[in-house]
Amino acid sequence: MVEVSVALSVRDLVAADLGACGWAGSPLHLDSVAKQLGRAELDEVDYLAVCPPSGLPVAIGGVDYRVRENAGMLWQLVVHPALRSCGVGTFLVRSAERRITARGLRLAELDVEEVNPRARTLYERLGYVAYGSEPAAWDELGPDGSVRRYETVCTMMRKRLV
Repeated sequence: MVEVSVALSVRDLVAADLGACGWAGSPLHLDSVAKQLGRAELDEVDYLAVCPPSGLPVAIGGVDYRVRENAGMLWQLVVHPALRSCGVGTFLVRSAERRITARGLRLAELDVEEVNPRARTLYERLGYVAYGSEPAAWDELGPDGSVRRYETVCTMMRKRLV
C-alpha cells in the first residue's frame, strides 16, 4: 500500500470555479450554487472550496446564516467522488465550523438525507447529534433531462461549537 499526502487549503468558492466542479452535481445544481455565490456577496452565506495545490476545488459546501437563528447551517456539502473517505469531507466541515465561530456563533446545524447513512456517520463522528427529522424537496434533472421534484426526509443534526 502506498500512502500519498496532499496539502489542502480552503478559500471562498468563486464563479470561475464552477466549470471545474462538474463532479459536484448536475448543471441544474451548479446553477443553484452560482445563485448562492450572489448571496455570499451579500454576506448571507459563506461558500467554500477545498483545494489541493492545483487550486482546483475537490470539495465544496456552504454555510447559510439565514436559515436558523444563532446558527450556521451547513448545506450542499460535496466531495469529489474519487476523494471520498480520504479526510476531505472532515476538512470541509471543520473549515465551515471555523467560519461559523468567526462570526461569533456557537452552533452549527445541518440536515442529512436519511438514505445517506455514510454522511450521517461522518457527521456523528465529528460531534453532530440528531434532534429531529423533516421532509425536504428540491428540483433535480431526470434521466431524460427534464426537471423533476425530488422528495426525501432529512435528519436534522447540530453541534455546539467551542
